[in-house]
Amino acid sequence: MLICFGAAWPFSIWRLWKTKVSRGKSMYFLGIVLLGYVAGIIHKSLNCNDYVIYLYMMNALLVAADMTLTMKYRNN
Repeated sequence: MLICFGAAWPFSIWRLWKTKVSRGKSMYFLGIVLLGYVAGIIHKSLNCNDYVIYLYMMNALLVAADMTLTMKYRNN
C-alpha cells in the first residue's frame, strides 16, 4: 500500500509543476495524509524500527513537496 500510494505522489507533483494550476487540490486532504505518515513514522520509530520507516519518510517528503507547490500555485 505504501509503495503503490507513494508512487502517485511524483505524478501529482510533476503535473502540478508543469501546469502550475492547483485547482481541485485540497490542502486539508494533503494535511491529513501528511499527518498519517508522521504518525506512521512515530509508530515505527517507537515500536518496530525497520525499513518501512523509510517508505513513510519518503512519502511524507513527497506530500510536503506537493503541499508546498499547491500553496505556491494556489492563485493560478
